[in-house]
Amino acid sequence: MDIVLKYFSDFTDHQISQLQQLEALYKEWNEQINVISRKDIDALYEKHVLHSLAIAAICNFNDGASIVDIGTGGGFPGIPLAIFFPEVQFLLADSIGKKIKVVQEVAKGIGLKNVIAVHTRVEEIKGRTFDYAVSRAVAPLGDLWTWINPLIRKGQKSEDLPNGLICLKGGDLTNEISESNVKEKVQAWDVQDIFPEPSFAEKYIIYVPK
Repeated sequence: MDIVLKYFSDFTDHQISQLQQLEALYKEWNEQINVISRKDIDALYEKHVLHSLAIAAICNFNDGASIVDIGTGGGFPGIPLAIFFPEVQFLLADSIGKKIKVVQEVAKGIGLKNVIAVHTRVEEIKGRTFDYAVSRAVAPLGDLWTWINPLIRKGQKSEDLPNGLICLKGGDLTNEISESNVKEKVQAWDVQDIFPEPSFAEKYIIYVPK
């Protein structure tokens, strides 16, 4: 928890309480449904919570914005972002039902009112549009953009970036970006430049505007 407060100092008491509750809830649910690797659960706040909040460091979503988290897994980056942005609406989607069960229980446990978690593939979402899509290590960039492009509306619900896709990825992304259909539009940030911690070596934020 201290690692999060090292980089973010303007949480309310309520947000701090929500963040503090994450560890016990994830440890409890991880014993039943493995959504976080055993070796990472003790580094929850650094490797999962703070990593998710790298998106908040580069894009301050406006109140009233709507975000879809593609392949949220155990709720990352969606749950930490929903704590950070209580006036932003989040839809967390994953194709694995037991993972969505964990997300629902964690959100309920900490009293998150701005999260809906659904068992579905993002490409099967119909009749809804969003300002931004976020994801973490889900699929190649080209696939992500193909799935999400029809669901993102044009506009700008942040002072920082126009509506679009913001994803967290790791490793050498040269080929992945060059083989995508959006290579001319991509912007990238090194997470280690934002949070200079060893665990964020070769971790990147990739952004594609609508």
